[in-house]
Amino acid sequence: MSIANSIYIDPSYPVYYSDRIFDTSDALNRDNCLLPFARMREALNARGVTVHTADKLMGHESSEGVSEYYSLGILDNYSKLLGRRNVRLAGFVVMEPPLVAPKLYCALPDLTRHFERVYVHNTEGDGYSLDGVDRTRLRTFNWPQPNRGVLEPYWSAGERMNRIVVINGNHKALSRDSAELYSTRISAMVSLARFDNVDLYGQGWDKWWSRRSLWPHYWVNYRTLMSIYRGSCVSKSDVLSKYRFSLCFENMAMTGYVTEKIFDCLYAGCVPLYLGAKNIENLIPSEAYVDCRQFTSWEELNAYVTAMSNSQVEAKRQAGRAFLESDAILKYTDSITDIINGK
Repeated sequence: MSIANSIYIDPSYPVYYSDRIFDTSDALNRDNCLLPFARMREALNARGVTVHTADKLMGHESSEGVSEYYSLGILDNYSKLLGRRNVRLAGFVVMEPPLVAPKLYCALPDLTRHFERVYVHNTEGDGYSLDGVDRTRLRTFNWPQPNRGVLEPYWSAGERMNRIVVINGNHKALSRDSAELYSTRISAMVSLARFDNVDLYGQGWDKWWSRRSLWPHYWVNYRTLMSIYRGSCVSKSDVLSKYRFSLCFENMAMTGYVTEKIFDCLYAGCVPLYLGAKNIENLIPSEAYVDCRQFTSWEELNAYVTAMSNSQVEAKRQAGRAFLESDAILKYTDSITDIINGK
């Protein structure tokens, strides 16, 4: 399909306006998360297409022909563009799962009416309702990843601790959805703590007075969580490179919902202990991670990873490396570019 001469991206949050989402030198570019957007912009600029954040479009009537508008989750702005003949609502990307952003899924009927394409983690309605949704406009979204290949020297770091690391912020479950994994993550950490085999990093765990801590599962297990808490994490790759294993849970169990969490582990050569996407074996080779669904208890998982030989661990690391260096990674590294190209 043809691409307009001007493309405007509405980021997930206004903090990325003023083209900051494309600036890899910006402090917002933690763990190179902005690289897929910068890569997309560079490729389109080379084709003579200008790319900016949508704040440069709002209230400005372009005289350069038709512009394409893409939203990465902001709902409030596209209605302001509906009457503008020189703007095409080309794509809306739903990055968060229903547990985190239920309003986006409630808006799907309107989104599929106004946008040419709407990108979701799965198009079959797992985790959300398809009532009133134009399914012909739904496309599968692949979480954008920055790199093809492992990250050196993190991947090759030796002297790793034979322990399990968890890197997550403290977040309260917003609903009692049976698919939420916030509670499951805490239960797993508490069980593993009994074996003195787990370390926790991330923001907010020590802030018992904050809103995100106001839920029973956090309070009941507060003392245990503090006993394994090692502070915030400046660089995920640096922390992961010091451990053999990482407890790697998504926020919700849902088909197709796989985020940067498992990729962070593979990039740094840390074996993921994964729980999340129901079809993860179709997305990432099963040889590259440990599927937590195969265990009946966290104690059983602990016994399994503790008994893994050096050769078994290395086989999983090598499987992860092979995946990252194969063409299979391209649908993640080129995710944003593919969306702009109408795929």
